[in-house]
Amino acid sequence: MAGRLATVTTAEAAPSDLATAPATTDRLTTVGLVLESAAGLRRQFAGRRLAGQSMSGLSFDILIRLARSPGHRLRMSELAAQTTLSPSGLTRAVDRLERDGLVERQACPDDRRGAFAVLTPAGRDLMDLAVPEHLEHVGELLADLFTPEEEAHLTALLRRLRDRLYGLPAPPCPAGGDQGC
Repeated sequence: MAGRLATVTTAEAAPSDLATAPATTDRLTTVGLVLESAAGLRRQFAGRRLAGQSMSGLSFDILIRLARSPGHRLRMSELAAQTTLSPSGLTRAVDRLERDGLVERQACPDDRRGAFAVLTPAGRDLMDLAVPEHLEHVGELLADLFTPEEEAHLTALLRRLRDRLYGLPAPPCPAGGDQGC
């Protein structure tokens, strides 16, 4: 068999071969599909012009999180976790947004070492223009893909996964509902 790759199906695999055991491959497939879908979404959103500006996916990710947060602000550490950036990577990104007048830093009154990233009025104005365009693109990507019930269920499942990964408490299950509970 020199020069040829051997192909082993799951049915032929030895029980000790964890990489191809059915339960393992299902789990690996699930995680792989989540990662591939996230990467695909990032590619779809990368480099799109929003509100007449070329905005990096990273900038949009930071700005949308601030726009959707109470008071249009988040602690820098929370923002770093939500955007999967290192603290120093987020600092550089916020520096650029601050230079552009879209974000400002505010000291945290409870922690001298902490700081908030806060959306400025110019940042809110930009997001007021950008979000409808973004929603239109999201609508195009998801059109006819899920029923409203499937989309709600997927959202609940992804929220539960995210909360587990970030050590957040699980929300209570809705009464009579099974939205991922």
